[in-house]
Amino acid sequence: MSRADAARSVTVRVPAKVNVQLAVGAARPDGFHDLANVFLAVSLYDEVTVTPADELTVTPADELTVTCAGPDADQVPLDRTNLVARAAETLAARSGLPAPAVHIHIAKNIPVAGGMAGGSADGAGALVACDALWGLDTPAAELLDMCAELGSDVPFSLVGGAALGTGRGEILNPVEAGAFHWVFAVADGGLSTPAVFREFDRLAQGREIPAPEASPALLAALASGDPEALAATLVNDLQPAALSLRPGLAGTLAAGTDAGALAALVSGSGPTTAFLVRDAASAAKVAAALEASGLCRATRTATSPAPGATLL
Repeated sequence: MSRADAARSVTVRVPAKVNVQLAVGAARPDGFHDLANVFLAVSLYDEVTVTPADELTVTPADELTVTCAGPDADQVPLDRTNLVARAAETLAARSGLPAPAVHIHIAKNIPVAGGMAGGSADGAGALVACDALWGLDTPAAELLDMCAELGSDVPFSLVGGAALGTGRGEILNPVEAGAFHWVFAVADGGLSTPAVFREFDRLAQGREIPAPEASPALLAALASGDPEALAATLVNDLQPAALSLRPGLAGTLAAGTDAGALAALVSGSGPTTAFLVRDAASAAKVAAALEASGLCRATRTATSPAPGATLL
C-alpha cells in the first residue's frame, strides 16, 4: 500500500472478550436463549483497516473485498458471510449510500472460533471504520442498533470495558471492574457456538432451567479488583456443553489451576480456556506451564478491562 493509499485508510482496534459469568436460560421460540452475560474486554486485539477500493490497484474498483492475515487467518471467511462485509453493507444501506466499494483487511490476533468474540469484534471494527471513512458521524445509539442486528456479541465489542448483557446478550448495561490479569490457552481447532448451544439444550432435557440472573457476588468482586474474590464467583453455564464436545479441555483447565491459576473456565462457547491469575508474574508462570504441558496450541496473556472499538 502506498502512502497515498494509507492516508485514505481508516484502522480500528477491537478487543477480545471473556465472559466472567455466562448464565443461560432455556431456548426461546426464536431459537436464541436469554442470557445474563457479564462481559469483560481483554487486551488481545484485532485491527480492521478499511480503504476505498478504487485506491488499490489489486482490488476491483467497484467491489467490496476482504483479506485477513495473522494466526489462523486461513480459517476466516473472505466472502460476504464475514461480519466485516455485512457491517459495511448494513451501514451503507442504513445511511442511504450505494453498495460499499471498499477493501477491508483484518489483522487477526484474537483466536478464531475460540469463544472470545473475534468475529464480532471485527464486525464492530468495520462498522466504526466505515463510519469514519465515509464521514457519517452516526450516533452511538444507531451504531449499537446495527451491532445488535449483526450479532449478539457485536454491541459489546463496540463499547468494551465491562458490561452485563441481557436478552440474547445484546442489551448492555455497564458495570464496574477493577484490573485483572488473565492467561488464555488456545486450543487446536474451533467450536461452533450454535453447536455448543444445541449441546446445552440436549444436556438440559428433562430439567427446569431457571431464568438467568447476574450474580451480585460476582459483580461486587468484579468491581473490587480482588482476583481471589472474582475467582470464587466465575461461572459459565456453557462449559459442560463445551466439555461434552471437547473432553480434552478438562485437562487444560486442570493444568492451569495446577500451575497456580486462581480459577479456570471455558471462555464463552470455547474452546479457548481462560485462567484468572494474581498478577503479571503469575500470568507468565501459568502460561509457561500450559505451553510445556502440550495440552494447548498457544497461550496469550492479557489484562482487563480493555477499551472497545478504537480509531487508530
